[in-house]
Order: sequence, then structure tokens, then C-alpha cells
Amino acid sequence: MRIISTTDLAHRLRPVIARLARRMRQEAGGDLTPTQTAALATISLHGPLTPSELATREKIQRPTATRVLALLEERGLIERTADPADRRSSLVSSSGQGEALLADVRERKDAFLAERLDRLSDEDLAALDRAAEILERVLAE
Repeated sequence: MRIISTTDLAHRLRPVIARLARRMRQEAGGDLTPTQTAALATISLHGPLTPSELATREKIQRPTATRVLALLEERGLIERTADPADRRSSLVSSSGQGEALLADVRERKDAFLAERLDRLSDEDLAALDRAAEILERVLAE
């Protein structure tokens, strides 16, 4: 028998995770939208990518990916090269400026979260460490 139903736990976790994600986005600062930041991070992690591959990975429509890429390119955060497999398409990769921006965003988010975690007991930190492992497993499925 479970101590708590999975539905009740999901009901409790959902708003907490959403609020934490929103606060971390706010702490990141900058003037990129969450979609633009996510696209840049995906390009950094998995690039170079075609615009279609980015759309698939980000679960956005191809026209949305095209608009996001145009803005990121205009700001110098990505670079385009011809796709050697298909000259009609391009490959996008993050630029040095894009990588620097991502590093800054991550640093601000980590600092925000670390400041809050510093206030917790060793027991609570151990519990959150275990919870992080579990949530990583849930997301990998």
C-alpha cells in the first residue's frame, strides 16, 4: 500500500515545480524569452542542428523554430553553415557569444538556488539530492 497516491503527489509537486521553474527564469534575467533560451541551450547541447531537428527536439512548429533562429542569429548567439548533407538546409550552432550568455544564465540560476539551499539542514539537502536523482529518472523515461 502506498503512503500517498501518485495523483495526490502529482497534484502537490506540479505547482511547486512550476513556481520554481518560473522563479529561476526570472532570476536568469536577460531579454530572451524562455523559448529562445531553451532553443539556444538545445543548440549548445546537441548542435549543430538543422532547423527541423531543433523544432523536433524543442517540440515546436517549424515556423516557430525559424523565427527563434532568426532572432538568435540577429543577436549573434548562433551561427549558420550550409548543411553538407542537404545544401537547401542549414546547420545552426551556438556562437561564442551564445555560449557566454548561457553560462551567465546558468550561473545566475545556480546562485539563486544555492542561496536558498544554503538555508537548509543537512537532512533536507540529502533528501533533495535523492529527489533530484528520482526526478532525473522520471524525466528520462
